[in-house]
Amino acid sequence: MGSILWVPLAFLISGIWLYVLSINLPEHTGSDRSALKFPRNFDDLTALASLLKDYKSDNMQYVMLLFCSAYLFKQTFAIPGSFFMVRGALFGTWRAFPLASLLTACGATCCYLLSQFFGKSYIEKFFPEKVQFMQKKVTDNMDSLFFFLLFLRLFPMSPNWFLNMASPILDVPVHLFFLSVLIGLMPYNFICVQTGSMLSEITSLDGIFTKETTLKLFGIATVALLPGLLINKLKEGRLKTN
Repeated sequence: MGSILWVPLAFLISGIWLYVLSINLPEHTGSDRSALKFPRNFDDLTALASLLKDYKSDNMQYVMLLFCSAYLFKQTFAIPGSFFMVRGALFGTWRAFPLASLLTACGATCCYLLSQFFGKSYIEKFFPEKVQFMQKKVTDNMDSLFFFLLFLRLFPMSPNWFLNMASPILDVPVHLFFLSVLIGLMPYNFICVQTGSMLSEITSLDGIFTKETTLKLFGIATVALLPGLLINKLKEGRLKTN
């Protein structure tokens, strides 16, 4: 296993890459480049979505590169934030949904690989009880491991960032890990993308609480819960999660 110092080095290189992309954004009349940052609130989110929409009309490839790089950066290093909602506002639901699902799986797999090569001993050192708990669950469900991994994403026993980092320690094969994230987080990604698409049309937070918006959000959540109900039904007969 390599030194843990490779992780901050990878973080630094990735951050420099994003900075280079941001300062070389093509010129666009009337655009406010100060909005080009990870959003911390609703106003930042709408400003960033508006900026990228303006650039997208003439610089689609560059905006796609910038968006994918930022998304993978946040997923790889488990950085929280509301940036995920920009995808729906920027590309629309049916383009953003498969893109977000793929980028989520790729970013999580990068996190998995960083942990596998540079961080396994540290995860075991700082989270021994969680690792032991998850190891027992994986061992108990080895005969239906893929369905158990899906269950963990739909009904997490631990945060997703911890599952990403701990999976190499649990001897979860990388191909099963990738597929379980791709499929298991589809409901979550669908909710975020569709919500982001809706929020891009709202000018203030007061617009979220209208009857029409509330009904739409309820419908989105209902559709997204269907895969979870299916896996939960499967759990009753095949998975050991108690």
